[in-house]
Amino acid sequence: MKKITVRLLLLVAISFPLVSSKAAQHPATGGHWVSAWATSVLVPIHFPGMPPDPPISNQTIRMVVRPTLGGQRFRVRLSNEFGTSPLAIGAAHIALTDEGSKIKADTDRALTFGGKPKVTIPAGAPLLSDPIDLPVEAFSEVSISIYLPSSTPLSTSHFQAQHDAYVAGPGDLTGKPELSDPTPKTAWYFLSRVEVWAPISATTIVALGDSITQGTSNKPGTSYTDWPYKLAQRLAARKGTAPVSVVNEGIGGNRILHDAAGVSALARFDRDVLSHPSATTLIVLEGINDIGFPRIRMAEFKNPALKESPFANQRVSADEMIAGLQQIIARAREHGMKVFGATLSPFEGTNSYDEDGESVRQAVNTWIRSTDAYDGIFDFDALLRDPAHPSKLRAEFDSGDHIHPSPAGYKAMADSIPLAPLTGNTVPLRK
Repeated sequence: MKKITVRLLLLVAISFPLVSSKAAQHPATGGHWVSAWATSVLVPIHFPGMPPDPPISNQTIRMVVRPTLGGQRFRVRLSNEFGTSPLAIGAAHIALTDEGSKIKADTDRALTFGGKPKVTIPAGAPLLSDPIDLPVEAFSEVSISIYLPSSTPLSTSHFQAQHDAYVAGPGDLTGKPELSDPTPKTAWYFLSRVEVWAPISATTIVALGDSITQGTSNKPGTSYTDWPYKLAQRLAARKGTAPVSVVNEGIGGNRILHDAAGVSALARFDRDVLSHPSATTLIVLEGINDIGFPRIRMAEFKNPALKESPFANQRVSADEMIAGLQQIIARAREHGMKVFGATLSPFEGTNSYDEDGESVRQAVNTWIRSTDAYDGIFDFDALLRDPAHPSKLRAEFDSGDHIHPSPAGYKAMADSIPLAPLTGNTVPLRK
């Protein structure tokens, strides 16, 4: 009996790595999965006086994204990470976008999950689709449609999407070339990533930040003007170099140390940075909301629903913010990533500005400029500030709200970033 048991264990030990290796690899050689597009998911924000969106039932959501890396084979990561109950997906499709909610019918592909068209995602979990063959060029628009057959709270989403999503129904319309009378929504729902099978040399840069990374702007017609997208375009224009994607993990209202819009940067770091396949480089631009939110003057809004600030007791010092940034650096280093920091840009003229907050911003920026903890720094403060009034944005770089850059400002940010240190396989600039 003992000999039989030993032989059985040996057979299992020998066969298991062979089965695992075969299941994990794509038939193509010399490739790996790379994040081509991503967004940070969070619990929807319910603003005072504005009721939350009702659950979706027996309807289809079509969402449009732009991968920053092209390829022939893709998979999609759906997310129920903030759901408190299982998420039933009745069907899911991917296709090239034609216009608005229309897709190019000949490119439509049904997504499967473990070979099946339907799937239930456990509460708190993400889920990867099976790989699907679909030729997609970098920066072209891709539509991902999901059908929600039962009543589904919109628990996991990203607001302020770069492109409208479309809700239509009743029924499964995931394969329809055009949705009839869809309701537009400026959010992505239950969708967090699109991955591409790419050459082994391909890598991903993750941009972690708040609304200034997300690309928020008061200027009209500002979709796809965010600095990570513009940086991706610069990287793609290089000739004879390894392919690099840039994924935007910015959340408007996000902070380093406290939850607000989304959980804090420290709390979401593993999901939004470390989980990316082939991510080698991190750019961090976080902290202006840690300074500003506790200083918001609620009385100026003159809105009865906005009597008290929920952030008033959450003031943080420059030292506390620096400690948070050091944690982000250390955790990225554990996974072999290069880490670049960016200085915090001016915010005078906003409702949350005061001289004490400005002194905190200056102290954090002084540390960013002088520390050897980063592999390099991008001085967005020096780039965007008014030379005659350094606590304010330059007029041409101000979207009008005195904190978010204009499209010209975002482009200047992307153009100011040296490309070689981001992608070179050399030793870090700093240790």
